[in-house]
Amino acid sequence: MKKTLLTLLATAAMSATAFAADIKPAIIYDLGGKFDKSFNEAAYNGAEKFKAETGIEYRDFEIANDAQREQALRRFAGDGNNPIVMAGFSWSAALEKVAVEYPDIKFAIIDMVVDKPNVRSVVFKEEEGGWLAGILAGMASKTKTVSFVGGMDIPLIHKFACGYIGGAKSLGPDIKVLEAYTGTTPDAWNDPVKGGEIAKSQFDQGSDVVYHAAGGTGVGVLQAAADAGKLGIGVDSNQNGLHPGKVLTSMVKRVDVAVYDAFITAKNDTFKPGVNVLGLKESGVDVAMDDNNAPLITAEMKAAIDKARADIDSGAVKVHDYMSDETCPY
Repeated sequence: MKKTLLTLLATAAMSATAFAADIKPAIIYDLGGKFDKSFNEAAYNGAEKFKAETGIEYRDFEIANDAQREQALRRFAGDGNNPIVMAGFSWSAALEKVAVEYPDIKFAIIDMVVDKPNVRSVVFKEEEGGWLAGILAGMASKTKTVSFVGGMDIPLIHKFACGYIGGAKSLGPDIKVLEAYTGTTPDAWNDPVKGGEIAKSQFDQGSDVVYHAAGGTGVGVLQAAADAGKLGIGVDSNQNGLHPGKVLTSMVKRVDVAVYDAFITAKNDTFKPGVNVLGLKESGVDVAMDDNNAPLITAEMKAAIDKARADIDSGAVKVHDYMSDETCPY
């Protein structure tokens, strides 16, 4: 009897282990490609971390246009990939349909809320990270004029901009912030030439620090800043190393953590659907400090950022969320 019980327990343990590891994770990137040095690449890095730690391979795909979204998602679900992570808000329409058709598959979408019982929606408080970036920009600026280049002109990207504007103007009324977007279609995420042209125009208007939230387009913004002897601010991934000494900081958005967590919780059978909101308090956003930008960050800047973090964390400073009412009060 004892031997039989031990055998049953051992079999159960082996079955639980097999079940926990029996996943076929997949990630589908947004337009711009997985090596965009920004949003998609952060997602890729999260998947790579999971693979390195667990030895479990994952499947991925880079769409070439919006028409591929539903087809790609349905193909992955039909092939039994589980969980499936989608990087980007534009996946919501396809996910609304496919999640219903495949109720046993776990889905995760980044930057949009899809209310389905098998979907995890991960959204970020980009405005809080933008506030910190704005403080650094305003303190680093010699002209007291800083600027923002957004990718697609949509509320989510205005959310980045509004936080940045608020942070910069928190330093005083003499700070001026220029704001522009590269387009109204998904092509806006992958046009570095236009991004560079907009940045140059802003430099001509007096800006000497430019922050981008433009995906692959932002590579052109940072290049233009480096070429002009100005300072750039990266986004999503840590882009400080693209032009060491010319990138003031990067507003890091932990898309990598969102992807890794979706994969690892599915592996451990602890995946939970619902809405996850990641801000400063949850280490979901922040400004990047490393050897590449260390010479640009003064002790006064560090102190100001530490204070801003503490004030946001305590609620003493409430950063406006543009998407709550589609206005920016700063």
